[in-house]
Amino acid sequence: MNRRLRLALGGVGAVLVGVALWEGYKAVGDPDGTVLFGARVLPRTDDAAMPHVWTVLSRFGDPELAGGDPIWLVVLQACLFTLRSVAIGFVAGALVGLLLAVLMQRLRVVERGLLPYVILSQTVPLIALAPVIAGWGGRLAIGPYPWQPWMSVTVIALYLAFFPVAVGMLRGLQSPAPIAEELMRSYAAGWWRTLVKLRLPASTPYLFPALRLAAAAAVVGAVVGEISTGTRGGVGRLVIEYSREATTDPAKVFTAMVGAAALGLAVAAIVGLGEFLVGRRRVRA
Repeated sequence: MNRRLRLALGGVGAVLVGVALWEGYKAVGDPDGTVLFGARVLPRTDDAAMPHVWTVLSRFGDPELAGGDPIWLVVLQACLFTLRSVAIGFVAGALVGLLLAVLMQRLRVVERGLLPYVILSQTVPLIALAPVIAGWGGRLAIGPYPWQPWMSVTVIALYLAFFPVAVGMLRGLQSPAPIAEELMRSYAAGWWRTLVKLRLPASTPYLFPALRLAAAAAVVGAVVGEISTGTRGGVGRLVIEYSREATTDPAKVFTAMVGAAALGLAVAAIVGLGEFLVGRRRVRA
């Protein structure tokens, strides 16, 4: 209980520190931004660029349009739409990463040949890759079902999610001490039994941090994918739509950004809950 309370207080404290830094810089910063050697190194602090935190929060209760739904409801619906792509992309990416990690651990030649390309795949700019995936998806179909725009967003989320799991799980599967492997061989345990009884339990401390990174990456991929492909209904598209009103209503833009950040925190919290339940079960066992 004390550990969970400390984590909760730490999360609240981090939010308060962020708000204090935002308002502190707004209070003492230059309205035109800080310029160093002719380049702006810190942003402007006027209300058009940095609205007060309470202004952004109060904007959630205002209607999006005259007589329309409140902004908090619109942002919530957009986050739930994006959550579908995030969830599918995260689960599929985790499975792909897990399979790659098991394959690379099983065959050293596969690790040497495949791992550099796994790392290299993350150097491709996402904003350039997203239109390519959307273009390919427009020519595909799953049986009688045509390819939907949200599926392209899911593929982009998968693309970012598989990497942390593949690298983290590979490290976890290779973590058992040689003496433990020798013990399994002395029991005449085959590769599969050694994987299930030794390597997978030993990789748990590496798995959940990798899953948290994968969850955050899936959210980033989904939001950027929605922005790049123009997929309607999600929070990424909402950021673009609200940005058009940034000049006259800057606080409205930040409501969509807060929604995207809250979505990332919610997905990470779900992974953290899974880690807690697994750890609690292992303690009871």
